[in-house]
Amino acid sequence: MLEKEYGDFCNDLLLEADTSGELQATSFFQLYSEAAIENGDIENLDHCPVRFEGSRKYRIDGYNLNAEQGELTLAICDYRTGNELEALNAADAESLYTQAFRLFEKSSDPDFINELEDSSPTFEAAYLIYQNFDLIKRVRIVLFSNARIAIRKKLVTKRELNDRKISFSILDFERYVGIQNSRTGSDPIEIDFQENGLTPLPCLKASTSSDEYASYLVVMPGRVLGEIYGLYGARLLEANVRTFLQARTKVNKGIIRTVKDEPHNFFAFNNGLTATASDVILEKGVDGLKILSLKNLQIVNGGQTTASILYSRDKEKASLDDVYVQMKLSVVQEDSIERIVPLISRYANTQNRISEADFFSSHPFHVHIEKLSRRIAAPPKEGALVATKWFYERARGQYKDKQAYKSDAVNRKFRAEYPREQMMVKTDLSKYEMSFAQKPHIVSQGAQKCFIQFAALIDKQWNEEASAFGDNYFKDAMSRALVFRWTDKMVGKSEWYINDRGYKAQIVTYTIAVLASLLEGDKVSLDLRKIWNSQELPASLQTFLTELAPEIADIIKDPPEQVRNIGEYCKRQFCWSKVQSEFDYDTRHELADCIVTKEKEKELKKEDRKTRKIDHGIDAQARVIALKGKWKEIAAYGLQSGCNLTHAEMKALEVCCRLPSRIPNPKESQYALKALDKIIEEGYKL
Repeated sequence: MLEKEYGDFCNDLLLEADTSGELQATSFFQLYSEAAIENGDIENLDHCPVRFEGSRKYRIDGYNLNAEQGELTLAICDYRTGNELEALNAADAESLYTQAFRLFEKSSDPDFINELEDSSPTFEAAYLIYQNFDLIKRVRIVLFSNARIAIRKKLVTKRELNDRKISFSILDFERYVGIQNSRTGSDPIEIDFQENGLTPLPCLKASTSSDEYASYLVVMPGRVLGEIYGLYGARLLEANVRTFLQARTKVNKGIIRTVKDEPHNFFAFNNGLTATASDVILEKGVDGLKILSLKNLQIVNGGQTTASILYSRDKEKASLDDVYVQMKLSVVQEDSIERIVPLISRYANTQNRISEADFFSSHPFHVHIEKLSRRIAAPPKEGALVATKWFYERARGQYKDKQAYKSDAVNRKFRAEYPREQMMVKTDLSKYEMSFAQKPHIVSQGAQKCFIQFAALIDKQWNEEASAFGDNYFKDAMSRALVFRWTDKMVGKSEWYINDRGYKAQIVTYTIAVLASLLEGDKVSLDLRKIWNSQELPASLQTFLTELAPEIADIIKDPPEQVRNIGEYCKRQFCWSKVQSEFDYDTRHELADCIVTKEKEKELKKEDRKTRKIDHGIDAQARVIALKGKWKEIAAYGLQSGCNLTHAEMKALEVCCRLPSRIPNPKESQYALKALDKIIEEGYKL
């Protein structure tokens, strides 16, 4: 089975490299880093291939510095070009770890820094480490390998050197496949509290009559919590909490003050943690019940507490010996995890005011775009006989699931309708839309941070006017995707880029943002309907982007004198301001055949809103009719629970209760569904 997965992976890698115009090794890094970020192994990663083949070899392929938490991540790739899945032995892994750590050590030496060429990748990484060397308290080295590790028990190892915690982990091919096939986008953590200097956790079993989960009240020593978070990092945090922490302050001064000054009061002062697991091993002794091990431990509320405790230990030198944290642990059956854990996460976090945008995969915007992608066919390209569709992957693995356990003939038909190059994930959409929104500095911060900003923006727009996201929005968004993807491929295959590789992601997003800025300045817009109808870029737009991109590259790679790290520079607003100010082309002349006036664009959007309002009402009416046998029960529950319904919602429920003799109109149906949402929040189970 794994061998078949490896063959599919090799094909995907070749396709990715061909599409992007990048080297296979670079595409390998991109695929693995995306998996590691989703899995929580790392927060973000900048591609930076560093190589030195002398007597004391050093190398890395990427890095990320979280200065606030004092954590440096170094990634190193073990990419193998063979067609057969190979084994990764401990000696090879240790050698690669040593090479990555050697770069970290050498980067503390000013003589080493001064010998480097300022424009080299080595200088980019080493100078960043040199500048922040005293702030770095933990170094994570992550090994990406398309081989299979021989011994799987020790995926994370740790050492300590000069008061710094050094941890090593491997993302081998088996783990990579596990992440790709996981519904949650992460592989399970298994923690044995009798290993790594940890101790079993005292607990009490809470009474429950549920067949889906068991609950425990746990006293978690701060030292143990800090140790496991130091080992596993954001992997320990449920995905929504991870997003929440990245979007907000990661440490809490009040928590740190209590840990330092009143550790004995921490248990009383802190709200504690809410966690889930899929399995638990218990031991009953004279001292009561203890947890020996947990499988798939995830903290769904209390991520800030967890991060702050580790911060206190590493950066404030606080002792955690007297710190204890209360934890509510729900051990959920494997087949109920998908349904139960997101609900626990949602309700456990309500006091923190996490918006709907933080639970964005289930946001109505995503559900709506997914439906549109399954319904709207793109016009056939010139010379093609059939229309195709863009496949929007709202939840991880949907594209792959559609082809699982099907015959070759069925899968060929599916791929003909939904070509692989027209599959799009959520983070892709955020990258394209934020580039056209003239925020290339946000896109340059990485997929997760870009997605957070996009989620907040869309959540606000959706709440203000959901009707703006109709069929034509979808067509326009896919047209913007076409422009971005064409530009990305063009840059990757351009001779000027091949001769001086590096910063392709930044070049592409800045090129698109400059295009959008120039169009806005000329009070025109791209004729996205023309692009949609042909499913390709007009020749004038291709020429314009082909000439613009190398100019963008020259500006980015020649930053102001005080800037020593181009990758970090591209993440700043002042970089965008400088790049934006360099261009003043007349797009009305150069792009005359593929632009429309702002007035025409407004007319099209107005028509789209009208259509969307009608569709939205019809959709609501269909949902209401589908529940025709339940409305009396729903209304009765709403009255008994004291649900706070408006007069319009009450009247709509009355009409629904008379189904099928009286069918509510579209507007009444929308009010009825709003009432239903409120009643479900009060505990009604549909």
